[in-house]
Amino acid sequence: MASESNWVALRYRLVPDHLIGEILSKKWIDNAIALLVMVCVVVVFGQLIPEFFTAGNLQTTSRQFGEFALVCLAMMIVVIVGGIDLSVGSNFALGNFLTLALLNLANLPLPAVIPIVMLVCAAVGLVNGVLIGYLRLRAFLTTLVTLIIVRAIVDMLLLRYAQDMSVGFFESDLWDLMGLGHIAGLPFSFVVLAAVAVVGHIALTRSRPGWRAMAIGGSRRSAHNIGLPVRATVCGAYVISGMLCGMGGILYAARLSGAGTDTGMGLEISALTAVVLGGNSLGGGRGSVVKALIGAVTVLILTNGVLRIGLNSGSGPMVLGLTLLFAVFIDVRWLKHRDKLLSKLYVSPTYIALRPPRPIAAGSGSPLALNDRLSGVQTIGLGVVESPEDVILDDDDFLYCGTRHGDIVRFTPPGYQHSEVFAHIGGTPLGMTFDKERNLLVCVGGMGLYRIGVDRKLSKLTDETNRSAFSVIDDSRLRLADDLDIAPDGRVFFSEATIRYEMHDWPVDALESRGNGRIICYDPRSGKTQTVVRNLVFPNGVCLAHDGQSMLFAESWACTISRYWISGPKAGRTECLIDRLPGYPDNINRASDGTYWVALMGMRSPALDVALRMPGFRRRMARRIAPDQWLYPNLNIGCVARFDDQGNILESMWDQGAKNHPMITSMREHKGWLYLGGITNNRIGRVRLERADPGWSSYQSYWGRQ
Repeated sequence: MASESNWVALRYRLVPDHLIGEILSKKWIDNAIALLVMVCVVVVFGQLIPEFFTAGNLQTTSRQFGEFALVCLAMMIVVIVGGIDLSVGSNFALGNFLTLALLNLANLPLPAVIPIVMLVCAAVGLVNGVLIGYLRLRAFLTTLVTLIIVRAIVDMLLLRYAQDMSVGFFESDLWDLMGLGHIAGLPFSFVVLAAVAVVGHIALTRSRPGWRAMAIGGSRRSAHNIGLPVRATVCGAYVISGMLCGMGGILYAARLSGAGTDTGMGLEISALTAVVLGGNSLGGGRGSVVKALIGAVTVLILTNGVLRIGLNSGSGPMVLGLTLLFAVFIDVRWLKHRDKLLSKLYVSPTYIALRPPRPIAAGSGSPLALNDRLSGVQTIGLGVVESPEDVILDDDDFLYCGTRHGDIVRFTPPGYQHSEVFAHIGGTPLGMTFDKERNLLVCVGGMGLYRIGVDRKLSKLTDETNRSAFSVIDDSRLRLADDLDIAPDGRVFFSEATIRYEMHDWPVDALESRGNGRIICYDPRSGKTQTVVRNLVFPNGVCLAHDGQSMLFAESWACTISRYWISGPKAGRTECLIDRLPGYPDNINRASDGTYWVALMGMRSPALDVALRMPGFRRRMARRIAPDQWLYPNLNIGCVARFDDQGNILESMWDQGAKNHPMITSMREHKGWLYLGGITNNRIGRVRLERADPGWSSYQSYWGRQ
């Protein structure tokens, strides 16, 4: 049995199962399939076509790519808003013809021709935009009609002016650069595409118009209901599409200096195939510039490759049709099953073997032996506060706590009958502490570290930290800042319980019992935040030791308390101080006699201890059973224990009847009293401490008398 357990532990230590779920949860995973298809196409045709990877062939292909990809971006922008533009091919042909006609027949200068052509093509897009965006006509039928009309106009103009244009010849250094020139070794059209792609990516991902376009594509009705300019945004997308088609037509004209009835023929199908093959959703609301470019590379190599390996003329459209069918199939199936697959793989329990707990049986002589010392706890704010996870008192005896409504509530001494909302933060206020200037620092679940000044003004200190170099998870954002304390030099050390789950999903982190947490340091002198200890199992309470050189912190699901040295000869080292706790430690705070208080928010159970050594069982439980039926810690019995710097547990106080504080998450000693908080409670508790210093306060212990 021991050998089997060792193998299970080794397997879960070496195989990071959770990475699969993390990868599937990323937005960029949509690019993985398209990128894989692109790589396969490049490799296959690279083997079939001689000299495929030569410099000359790559330059020619990249020049064509610059023109084609602009049309693909034109298609992508309307697909994102939930539309389609079948007129991109004919609009491209119109741009090509107008460029040559204005240069060779009208003899206009090139700097004037470029904006004219782009405006004319944008006008075609404007017609589509008005009909689809404002008059709410069907995009497919509308752009199909536009395709036919614009193609007919181009054909009539060619019939009238093709011969006159063929005898004209425009000479210009800029024209030659656009057609056959290079910038830093790259074809001009490719450089133009790169600039447009960068601007487009920033606009879609970092600007309000881009966010609005995504929202409108996801659900036009919902976007309209929240007040987004749906009609104007849809219309603007078609205008931009027209401009990009015109830009592609200008570059095409510069490269070939010719116009024909087949120019742009079938380009709408190629562009649509590229957009969908790259991973942009036909339903709208999901797409990116990168996806469109990946699809454009694949389609361009497919169409050119089919011709270069000598297949007949009908093979190209057939390959594109089959490719489009494949892309649509993958898109629909992926959207349908991705969330199901993610729900099965994201929650990834690991192996954790807790040592047998310390004895707690009544009469065992253990300092943790069960008792009823908390049975007579006085209550404060009964029914006034909800979820006071942490409590703290200032040096004027005012009592503070957070609530699940995002408020910091203050009770007035000495009776604590009157209360007021001291400040509203939002989120879920958790750990609190006072700095030397009497500002209240608060860890807010889902938001980060905040400060409430003496004047009650709220300011954010930090909501992010340095990202791990090789982490798949974007662990720069703070998800669940939990408890904190301040070092003598002003640095703030605080715990983040998990980097994988939000505040309301803490039971899932308990199910995993994986090292998802960390200790973070915020330095107000530099304004920098950095992670100092990683891979902790739900780190919770944080307390500066009396020596001022180390920080104590609890790992709830590991049932341990550790010491992290912040200065001195051991700076940067972590040591286990207490293990085998019978429950799950939460907040830690100083006691008046040089020791420390720790809250045990729940008790271990034999069934859960066994389940922690069975990751496969817990994984099946997460998949098949509703969360409210999972194995949970026993949260119905609260306990407060006191320990010293050597890790010796000195005493404990229990509420066996669970009448006052069934789940104790914090406690704070102040002038002979011990104040209790609990995140599932609707009150604050207070119990008189015998032999405690009646003049001692936490603020004076840290900062002295002010």
